[in-house]
Amino acid sequence: MATYRVLVSDPISEKGVEALAGAPEISVDVNTGLKPEELLKIIGDYHGLVVRSETKVTAEVLAAATNLKAIGRAGVGVDNIDRKAATDHGVIVMNTPTGNTISTAEHAFTLMLSAARNVAPAHAAVLKGDFKAARKAYQGIELNTKRLAILGMGRIGTEFAKRAQAFNMQVVAYDPFLTQARADELKVELATTPDLALKDADVVTLHVPLTPETNRIINAERLALMNKGAIVINCARGGLVDEEALKAAIDSGHIAGCGLDVFEVEPPANDHPLFTLNKHVAFTPHLGASTNEAQENVGIQVAEQLRDFFVTGEIRNAINMPSLDAAALAAVGPYLELARALGKLLAKLGPENPDSLRVSYHGPLAKKDTGLVSRSVLTALLETSRPDGQVNIVNAPAIATQLGLDVTESTINAKTEFNELVVAELKKGETRYRVAGTIIGSSPRIVEIDRLYVDSNIAGRFLFVENDDRPGIVGVIGTALGNAAVNIANMGLSRTADRTRALTVIEVDSEPPATLLDQLRSTPGILKVISLEL
Repeated sequence: MATYRVLVSDPISEKGVEALAGAPEISVDVNTGLKPEELLKIIGDYHGLVVRSETKVTAEVLAAATNLKAIGRAGVGVDNIDRKAATDHGVIVMNTPTGNTISTAEHAFTLMLSAARNVAPAHAAVLKGDFKAARKAYQGIELNTKRLAILGMGRIGTEFAKRAQAFNMQVVAYDPFLTQARADELKVELATTPDLALKDADVVTLHVPLTPETNRIINAERLALMNKGAIVINCARGGLVDEEALKAAIDSGHIAGCGLDVFEVEPPANDHPLFTLNKHVAFTPHLGASTNEAQENVGIQVAEQLRDFFVTGEIRNAINMPSLDAAALAAVGPYLELARALGKLLAKLGPENPDSLRVSYHGPLAKKDTGLVSRSVLTALLETSRPDGQVNIVNAPAIATQLGLDVTESTINAKTEFNELVVAELKKGETRYRVAGTIIGSSPRIVEIDRLYVDSNIAGRFLFVENDDRPGIVGVIGTALGNAAVNIANMGLSRTADRTRALTVIEVDSEPPATLLDQLRSTPGILKVISLEL
């Protein structure tokens, strides 16, 4: 019997559905065109959800989706998914950023060419029989040597740049994550702000998501920075362009025209002001990803991502947590359980209500993608501290923020006795408490507790006894356990360099009774006794 149920609520490639259904662990229901109230009634039965842009995954839907673990968006944009609510409910949101890359880049480039050469209005004139008049009316604009501004140099922007360079355009790019080295590699000029990219530009093409920061990123002020006769291309998201300002700039003669595949309101009204223009314009109904190849690709890709998440734990193209492909999972996988053990230890042994958590890495591990390892420490810490079932690996950072817990990640340069080491440290005021672990052979081990060196398994039932370093304490502990019929599986001893404090880590076969714990805590010289299952 299948372990996971997945709902496909928007149409995707049949091959994508087959990729999901082919996994014995997954059963698939294809139920498209659901009304919001219909989706609300059934979403609680599903562990996975596949959507395109039609299904609206609202906070209300996510609240009803009590079993939902992952949403796969067949496409790039996730505007129809409440990402904050998904994160708060611990639901991974994955998109497919590569499936329609070429399709969208080609369509945006087509709009640029069409607007520059008046293809759409000239075509309409020919159909109306105005052939001779159209030859005079629709003189075009050459793109050769023109300055092109690309806002957003992700996959689509990069593909657009390659095509523009083949047309001998001079490309300047703005992207907050674009480095000078990468710009040099792509042979584009790097602009550090949108304004610098747009200054003296003849064409601008947009390839950024719609966020509060990018909403109307093309406004009246920025249109004024462009050269007279410039063209605006938007094949990304409606709302990136202030359409009223664009119309005013075209009417004034400063901007020549535009090519738009997306609009602030879709579908746009029949009397949209831009539709009165008859030169250097090209409008299409959100066709950026609408090719046979792209539709097939995104459907297959989202299905494979969801399948691999449920079957192997692999996470690709997640937008609300670190992604972890098969290679990365193999590289850091052994450290995930170690990380959870360290987080649990900190929750039980460290200070309550800490100010910060720092997870540090030493050795070759520090050069790997350790985001999920750090998040595993945090998740275990919060789960153990807040055993209400509301914390998981997706929403842990959001909960940490709500609690005012600062979480950082760093590397260790100091020498250690281990080739690789993970150190997790809590801080509250001036108090610091740290634990550390490593992989010895193929076995994850806890090797340090509050600066005391130990060697312990990461799973089992444990007693942690902190005491004054004096003769006879270990004997008292052993005798008390024996009298309570609690068998010792392993025991490790450690003490401070000045021999004032000692730690005994005892792995036991059964849970010690409360009376035993009280007896140990009342023993002179014993400072702390913690019983914990890892």
